[in-house]
Amino acid sequence: MARDRMLSTLGCALLAGPMFVAGLMAQDPPVDTTGTQVATEETPAAAVNSDALRKEAQNPVASLISVPVQNNNNMGINPGYRTQDVLNIQPVIPLKVSDNWNLIIRWITPLIYQPLPAPSPLPQIGVSGLGDMQPTFLLSPRKPHKVIWGAGPIIQLPTATSQYLGQGKLALGPNIVALTMPGHFVLGVLVNNIWSVAGGGSRPDINQMLLQYFVNYNMKKGWYLTAQPILTANWNTLAPSGSVWTVPFGGGVGRIMKLGFQPVNISVQAYGNAVHVPGASPWNVRASFALLFPKLTKQQQKMMMEQKLKQMEQEQPRK
Repeated sequence: MARDRMLSTLGCALLAGPMFVAGLMAQDPPVDTTGTQVATEETPAAAVNSDALRKEAQNPVASLISVPVQNNNNMGINPGYRTQDVLNIQPVIPLKVSDNWNLIIRWITPLIYQPLPAPSPLPQIGVSGLGDMQPTFLLSPRKPHKVIWGAGPIIQLPTATSQYLGQGKLALGPNIVALTMPGHFVLGVLVNNIWSVAGGGSRPDINQMLLQYFVNYNMKKGWYLTAQPILTANWNTLAPSGSVWTVPFGGGVGRIMKLGFQPVNISVQAYGNAVHVPGASPWNVRASFALLFPKLTKQQQKMMMEQKLKQMEQEQPRK
């Protein structure tokens, strides 16, 4: 029972990885009022300030390479009111498969610290290591539409280095995302369900659903408000009746900006679980940092290089 509660909390944190909004929801970076690096279509700054990048960064199925790193602290796990930590490294790589279709690949690698129950007054213990990896694949139309969508498989690989860090079975299922961007908002939903198809017979079968709706409001100077709660349902739970769902409420704030010439997206969110498995985390904090790599034209690449060389010359100490 204790391990089932731990795996329920773990499953929620791991399934947060495939979400295409935590690391990608972003806005235009601030523009210097003095005119420095003001974004126009003819300046290198356009690579990180243009409206095109803003829309790509907000679009989970855009042709934008990104490398989000997301840390999830799941607080208040019993016994002992302890904290589980899940660090998801989840690069996103878009591939052109035809003139009409893109394939968006995201590979989630979770690094986990899982507290283990220990009777008092024994020292509190835990286990750290690799969790179950989750590659996801979304096929999406290349041409823009009012409603943007993508669909494809999600796979869970039994790569965990401990029985406490994963579910021990190969699982797969469908994964669907749809969104629209009216005005300052980005509104969308992602849903998937996975079933186990192979693995150790001693481990419980997997049949679990994830649903994430996301609401993003763009503000000035790169700031944005966001709500991205992750609802999960473990249809095969071994916990008491009524413990199928985890339903969080909350939100956070983020900003897209530049570190040197590198566009990044940073956000912090907090959620309380109105419904959760007994003994699992009642609330969590999610922090994400994403490197964004917009596709540049040859002219933009040339202008960006010239600007970098100019900056390097200015930074050299005068003799």
